[in-house]
Parts: sequence; C-alpha cells; structure tokens
Amino acid sequence: MSLKESILEERLPYHIGVIMDGNGRWAKQKGMIRAIGHENGTKAVRQTVEACAELGVKNLTLYAFSTENWKRPKLEVQTLMKLLVSSLKKEIKTLQDNNIKLSAIGSLHTLPKKVHKELFEVIEKTKDNARMTLTLALSYGSREELICAVKEISKKVKNNIISPENIDESIINEHLYTQNLPDVDLLIRTSGEQRISNFLLWQIAYAELFFTDVLWPDFTKEHLYEAIIEYQKRERRFGKTSEQLS
Repeated sequence: MSLKESILEERLPYHIGVIMDGNGRWAKQKGMIRAIGHENGTKAVRQTVEACAELGVKNLTLYAFSTENWKRPKLEVQTLMKLLVSSLKKEIKTLQDNNIKLSAIGSLHTLPKKVHKELFEVIEKTKDNARMTLTLALSYGSREELICAVKEISKKVKNNIISPENIDESIINEHLYTQNLPDVDLLIRTSGEQRISNFLLWQIAYAELFFTDVLWPDFTKEHLYEAIIEYQKRERRFGKTSEQLS
C-alpha cells in the first residue's frame, strides 16, 4: 500500500500550516546563491498545494515571508518579491483549474506596489473557488498580529462597542488576520529546525507539530503524506484524558 493510500480520509487535518524552511541552505550545499534555493522552493509549493487539494484538505497556510525577513540582504528580499510576482502569474491557471481560492494574511500594505497589485488580482479572480483555501502569510508576524488585535479590541472597549467582560476567544479570533480560518490542526516545519518562528502563535494552540530534516526545495508529496500519516497516529485530547475521548 502506498503512503497516499494509507491516509484515512475521515481523519484528514482540516487546516495545515507549513513553515517552508531551508531554501538558503539547499542552495549553499550546492554552491549556488540563495536566490536559486528560493526559485527551487516554488516546486515544493506546487507539489504541496496539489497534494493537499487532491487529498481533500480544506485549508493550507504557507509561511512565505515574515516581518523579520525584511532584515535580510536587500538583493535577497528583491529576489523574493520578484519571485512572488512571477509565481502568482504562473500559478493563476493552476489555482483556477483546481478550484483553489487564494488568500493572504499579514501587513500586506508593506509589500511593494507591484506585489500588492498582483496578489490582490489573483485573490479577486479566485474568490469564488471552493475546493480549498490557500493562504499566504506575507510580511507576517504573529506577535504583530496579536498587537493589532489588542489595539482594535481596546478601541472598541473605549467606544463602548465591546464590554471587557465579554472578551473571550471568539472576540479575539474575530480580530485576527485569520478570522475566516479555523485553528491549525497540523503544523509542518522543514529543514530540521524545531521552533515556531513567530508563526500563527494563537492559531496553533492545539496543533500537532511535525518537524522534518528535509530542506524545503526537496519536500515532495510523499513527505507531506508522511506528515499526515504521523498526524493521524496521534491522539488529540485537547486537555481531556484518553478515557474521556473514548
């Protein structure tokens, strides 16, 4: 039985998040500049998106560019932005053909005008697609997201729109970038690093974490299947005991 055939359809994660790490190291290992690693990483993106859609995963969120990534060398940042624009243009047909809706979260206003324009054109064109939602986290940082949410809620409290006594998880969820997305069920990080790196800190409260040594450009559908199979082996208790679940 193949890995794909081993996956239980009824126990698919509803929302998968991916920290796509290792592009630079992949290029360095091959004696190439980091930009080549990012270019090859787009192949892994395509494979992961296609695999999730084929399996029936409803939500996939990719950590494409963090708020901290702006601190990288200027040439690398420029390359990443150009790559993003070209990828969006290339993949629009794939998104449409596979009925995939594109979304984006983060401080999107900080993106270069050309990137912002191209991004929202694709978002508009795919807004009615319903098979799966692909969300790109761009210029994204979870701490910044939480700060923005606190500020918005504070304003509403000050203006008597929200009562402090009524602030609960649902109120906070409504003020996050991910307000239209469910919590993450499975979080995958490539490259062997085992940290969260300021990604969806609120949304992964009960996520199953899967770390792999595979560098992102080498990540294939088979690696995704391995992560999902591992996820399906785990008992998700959400604070309860095994006996309570059974």
